[in-house]
Amino acid sequence: MKGLRRTFRGFSPHPTDFEIAVSGALKYRRVLLKLSGESLLGAKEFGIDHSILGAYAADIREAVDAGAQIALVIGGGNIFRGVSPEGNQMSSRAHADYMGMLATMINGMALQDALEEQNLDTRLVSAIDMNEIAEPFIRRRSIRHLEKSRVVIFGAGTGHPYFSTDTAAALRAAEMDAELILKGTRVDGVYTADPESDPSARRFASIGGMDVLSRELGVMDLTAITLARESDMPLLVFNMNRRGNLLRVLRGESVGTLVHWESGKEPVFASEASPTPAS
Repeated sequence: MKGLRRTFRGFSPHPTDFEIAVSGALKYRRVLLKLSGESLLGAKEFGIDHSILGAYAADIREAVDAGAQIALVIGGGNIFRGVSPEGNQMSSRAHADYMGMLATMINGMALQDALEEQNLDTRLVSAIDMNEIAEPFIRRRSIRHLEKSRVVIFGAGTGHPYFSTDTAAALRAAEMDAELILKGTRVDGVYTADPESDPSARRFASIGGMDVLSRELGVMDLTAITLARESDMPLLVFNMNRRGNLLRVLRGESVGTLVHWESGKEPVFASEASPTPAS
């Protein structure tokens, strides 16, 4: 089987970079896209900027039209996060986390509406029973939705307190047999330091997951990154606010930072040393 990759209907040769470039074929077909709740704020201090939501939906529509199978996990930080000053004021961390899960469902419903405006078949799936507004999570059903080119939005995190939506993303990606976790952010990838406060920060083109941990780069929380490691699941961090980047990532173009689990490979820096402002 060496040199072959599993497809959803058997095995086929993995397309070369040249074939991808010439044909516009996708390098990654089934992915899980993780979006933060804060990404939906736009210029607002609270809530949802519908222009951001619409732009994300248009990019996802473009990816689905190209043949991608897209699953999504979205955070709730634009509304409420359990691990936050507001959450810390509550007597119970578990109670605060459940409130955060409800916030992810609000965002999931908003994203579902935006995707349906793009004429995409969409399923909102909840880790907590909310039968009036969402399906319960059933792994085989969710995989079948993806096979039918439906976009699947996973809400309510893992359904348990003390676990972040990053951990939910790593878990659902493994359960869906995804090829890659995509983490859409407002910067162009993983940097040696915070690029918004340190103009000398350099972006990695690729870096090993163990290097991410040892350098404490904060790509995902420890539970999420450990789960990705155990699943041998690569992660690509990219700027979701740049229109067209999602499809470029799926085609294997040099966008963002790839976090891999291959041992013995040195980090590779991108050619540019500072982030490019989002359009």
